[in-house]
Amino acid sequence: MYFFVDIINYVLAAILLGVAIAWIFLIKSIWLTFRDSPFLDKFNSVSHNSPKVSIILPARNEEVFIEKCINSLLDQDYKNYEIIAIDDMSDDNTGNIIKKISKENSKVVYVLADPKPEKWTGKNWACFEGFRKSSGELLLFTDADTFHTRKTISLAVDHLMSEELDALTVIPKMLCLDWWTKITLPVLSTFLHTRFSALRVNDPSKKTGYFFGSFFIIKRKTYESVGTHEGVKSDIVEDGALGKKVKEQGFKLKMVRGEHLVEAIWARDWATLWHALKRLMIPLYIQSNKIAVGIFFAVLFLLFMPFPILAYSAIFVNISESFGILCGISLISVGLFYLGSIIDAKKGLSLGFRHALFAPIGSTVITAGFLTGILHARRSNSLTWRGRTYSLSETAQHSINL
Repeated sequence: MYFFVDIINYVLAAILLGVAIAWIFLIKSIWLTFRDSPFLDKFNSVSHNSPKVSIILPARNEEVFIEKCINSLLDQDYKNYEIIAIDDMSDDNTGNIIKKISKENSKVVYVLADPKPEKWTGKNWACFEGFRKSSGELLLFTDADTFHTRKTISLAVDHLMSEELDALTVIPKMLCLDWWTKITLPVLSTFLHTRFSALRVNDPSKKTGYFFGSFFIIKRKTYESVGTHEGVKSDIVEDGALGKKVKEQGFKLKMVRGEHLVEAIWARDWATLWHALKRLMIPLYIQSNKIAVGIFFAVLFLLFMPFPILAYSAIFVNISESFGILCGISLISVGLFYLGSIIDAKKGLSLGFRHALFAPIGSTVITAGFLTGILHARRSNSLTWRGRTYSLSETAQHSINL
């Protein structure tokens, strides 16, 4: 009997050795990303004109955040801009707040989005409606729960024009409003800071292209060339899909850090966190169920399995040598997991050490959320998001390839 147990232990030890090696590469990538990524406010400025910027701000049921967001945009030191604020058929007081501000300040243009056409997602349609009302040479897309410091737009325009870019996206400081997000996002963002790092996006030899929906500025002619939001009209992760198209079509895209200049809310409570995790996996499964299942198992062993395996091996560590080897490798994997989470929590999210201590719970939430997304996609080709249900069976998803 112990012979078969030893075989199982050695197989698990080999798997966790691979997990430990993977974490070493992840930690190295995270560290290099924080060390070497460029910043929005650090570049060689050159003389240029001041093109008009159209800020396109879609909002659906954002009465809690919309006024603070618009006020931060109205306080910019850049002069030549307009704010196209689109009420995406909100059920709350969002539209009235935008109307009131637009009457008080001519820079704000209130737009009530028409009912979205078939096969469009709501936000994509609202962005497209805003684009059609805009007149700027540059288009700045942002979210209603994003807040901008006074120099953000002038720095973005100066950076884009000085380096002759076609598009520029800014990594914001991710605000965590609830405990669940604070213990989950440090784990999840280890992948964001590696797979979609500024170093990969800015490397012409890499295919990785990505926009942060909270802030990306793009030349009007570039936006039109890649097909506008109509080209990704059915995508659930539309910002990633649009950034991918810009990079793929050979335009000059740059990602920069701006955590000290832009703040954005990733999830507001348990419900939005859970739906956000499912939203990452469902379009991917519909595009390729094999890739989605492969990613799930990779996440399962990277984020979750080291902990139960460590507990199992620690209980029986004195029974045989295989348990001792498994316990040692499990301990190394868990230690590397914690190291990666702590680095990301402190340097990427400005969270306390205590939140990283609960990272195993966060990893359990992520794994369960991804699994729930796959199971949902298997039984249903629809997704509910922001009070709307979308059918994904007949629409292409330009996967961001997690």
